[in-house]
Amino acid sequence: MGVGVSDWKLARAVARLGQLGVVSGTALDQVFARRLQDGDRGGNMRRGLESFPFRGMAERVWGKYFIPGGKARGKPYKQLAMHNCDGPAERRELCMVANYVEVTLAREGHGNPVGVNYLEKVQIPHLPSLYGAMLAGAEYILMGAGIPLRIPGALDCLARHEPAVYPVHVAGAEKSEPAAVRFIPRDYMETDLPPLTRPRFLAIIASNTLATTMLKKANGRVDGLVVEGPTAGGHNASPRGNAPLSESGEPVYGERDAVDLAKLRQLGVPFWLAGGYGTPQGLREALAAGAAGIQVGTPFALCAESALREDYKRDILASVVAGESRVFTDPLASPTGFPFKTVSLPGTVGEASVYAVRPRVCDLGYLRETYRLPSGRLDHRCAAEPAAAYIAKGGNAEKATGRKCLCNALLANIGLSQIQAGNYVEPGLVTCGDCLAGVASFLTNGAASYSAGDVIAKLLGQ
Repeated sequence: MGVGVSDWKLARAVARLGQLGVVSGTALDQVFARRLQDGDRGGNMRRGLESFPFRGMAERVWGKYFIPGGKARGKPYKQLAMHNCDGPAERRELCMVANYVEVTLAREGHGNPVGVNYLEKVQIPHLPSLYGAMLAGAEYILMGAGIPLRIPGALDCLARHEPAVYPVHVAGAEKSEPAAVRFIPRDYMETDLPPLTRPRFLAIIASNTLATTMLKKANGRVDGLVVEGPTAGGHNASPRGNAPLSESGEPVYGERDAVDLAKLRQLGVPFWLAGGYGTPQGLREALAAGAAGIQVGTPFALCAESALREDYKRDILASVVAGESRVFTDPLASPTGFPFKTVSLPGTVGEASVYAVRPRVCDLGYLRETYRLPSGRLDHRCAAEPAAAYIAKGGNAEKATGRKCLCNALLANIGLSQIQAGNYVEPGLVTCGDCLAGVASFLTNGAASYSAGDVIAKLLGQ
C-alpha cells in the first residue's frame, strides 16, 4: 500500500486479530528518518529501537536524524544521499534500523506472524532492508512489481549472516555486463548473533508464466504466491498484447491477462488472490477456487488504523458515500512504465493543474533506472526528473511525458511532505483498487469511518 500507509500500527492491528499483518517496506528508511526529524511523536521509534542488537549503529542513526520537539514548521526534511550499488554505508544502516523498528513495533503485544512487502523494482536497498526485517523476526516477505528470482537465495544467506548478492537491472546492458548489489552482514555486525529464522517468501505474480518461472528458476524456496489481478491498487502489470487504450485513456485488459487458477493449483504451493477479492463473497470464491485466502488492500488503506492522511481518508470516504469516487488506471504516471492506479482527489498531483505547476525534481531516487555510461561506470536516471536532464542521460523524451514523482507523492500521502525550493509543499497521489466504491459496505449505521477490526469481521461474516 504505497509508502507507509500499511505501517506498524495497521499491521499490528490486523495481526492481533489473527490475520497476517503486512507492513510496507518501500522507502522505510526515508519514513523513519522523517519521523525522527518530526520529534518521534509518541516515542514509538525510540521504543522500537531499544532492542536493536547493534547499539553503536542505533545511536548513530538516532543522533543523525532525531530533532527534539521536531523540526521547525516550514523547514524541509534533510536530503539523504541516494542509494547506489556500493552504498553509502549510512543509508544501509538506516535501512537496517528502519526495517527493524517497523517490524518490531508491528509484532508487539501478540504472537501472530507479521510480514513485509517490497517492490522488486526498488532493487538497491533490498538486502540491508531484508536483513533489518529479519533481525526483528519478520515471518513473511512478499515481493512483486518485478521478477524476484534471487530473493529466496538472499534470504537463505542473510539468515546465516553470510554475504548476499542481488542483481540490478541495467537498461540496455548486455548479459556480459552484469551489475549487482553486494551486502556483507558482518561488515555491520557489532556482535555475534545466532542464525536468524528465514522468513517464508511469497512472490506476487500476475500470470501463470511468472508463477511457473518463480517456482522453477528462483535460487531458493518459494513458499507461496499472491495472484494480483489488474483491478488491484498501486502498480499493475501491463496488459499482454498491443491493445489500444480505452476512450478514457486507460489500459485495456482481456482474457489473456487472467490467471488460470486450475493450472495454478497444479503447481502445488499455497496461493492467495488479490485485486477485488476484499468482500465476503470474494473470500468465499477464493477459497472455493483452492486459494489459501485473499490479500486485502483498499479497505485497510482507508480504515482508522492506516497511516494515510486523515483528510485524504475523510474526503475519499465522503466521495464513496456520495457515489462519486473514481479510480483511474494511469498508463503514464509511474516512472517505471507500469500502469498505476490513482484516486481522483482534489489537491493531489493526479489533478492536471497540480501536476502542471509542480517543479520536476528527483531527489529521492527509489524508482530510478540504472544505466551504464560509456566509461563503464553505472549512473541513474528517472523519467520523472527534469526532462532535459533525463534526455541528457540517454532517456527517451517520450517516456518523460506525464510521469509523476511517486516517491515524493507517496510520502506526502502519510503526512511526510517534503518542502521544495523554500516554500513548495509536495502534494500526494493516492492509489486504491477498482473496488474503491465497495468500501461503503464497511461504513455501518451512518458512520464516517471504520476500523481494521470492522473489515476483518465483515469479511469473516462475524
